[in-house]
Amino acid sequence: MRRLSGIVATMYVPEHFAVAEDAEIAEILRHAPLGCLVTHVSRGLFATHIPFVYDPGKCVLAGHLSRANPHWAEAGGEEALVIFQGASAYVSPNWYPSKAVHGRVVPTWNYEAVHAYGSLLWREEPDWLLANVTALTERFEGLQPKPWAVTDAPADHVERLIAGIVGVEIQISRVEAKRKLSQNRSEHDREGVIAGLAASPSHLDQTLAELMRRQQT
Repeated sequence: MRRLSGIVATMYVPEHFAVAEDAEIAEILRHAPLGCLVTHVSRGLFATHIPFVYDPGKCVLAGHLSRANPHWAEAGGEEALVIFQGASAYVSPNWYPSKAVHGRVVPTWNYEAVHAYGSLLWREEPDWLLANVTALTERFEGLQPKPWAVTDAPADHVERLIAGIVGVEIQISRVEAKRKLSQNRSEHDREGVIAGLAASPSHLDQTLAELMRRQQT
C-alpha cells in the first residue's frame, strides 16, 4: 500500500486514530466494499457509489458502472478519490464511567474510514468487464447458502448486460486510513463503550463493539 510519505493529508487523522499497517487497511476494505468514487468534471465534483474489488498486490481498485452514467465520459484520467466507510456507531456519553466522576463527557461517533487516491483508467474490453462482474459476484455470493454464478444466466443476457457497463480501475497512489475507536479515552471508558454497543439491538453497533474488543487485544 502506498502511504502518505511527503504528501499533505486531506483527511483529518489524529495520530492515535491513524491506521498505518497495510494489513489493517486491507481489512477495512474487505469489510467495506462499497466505495464512493469522487472526481472533478466540467460541472464540478461528481460522485458515484460502486462496489469494488481490491487487489493489494497491485494496489488497484476495480469496479464498473452503468454506461448511461455520464461519470465515465466526463471524468477523464485525472486523480480520483474513493471513500470507503467501514464500521461505525454513535457513542453515548452515558456509557463512560468517567461521567459519574467529573461529568466532562459529550456524545461522539466511532468509525472506520479509508480514502484512496489514484489515477483513473476506464475499461471497455468485454473480457475485462466479464472478469470484474464475475469477481464481484463471487465475492458477495460467497456467503449465500446456494451462491448464484454469472454462468447461471443465459450467455446472451450476460453479453447484453456487459455491453451496458463501463469498467473503472484506480491505481492507488496514496491512502489515508482512520480508525476512531475511543483510543483517546481511558481503558474504563473504552470498556464502557464496548458494553454499551454490545447491548444495543443494532447489528452495526454490535459489529463495532466486536471490532473494539479485537483492537484491545
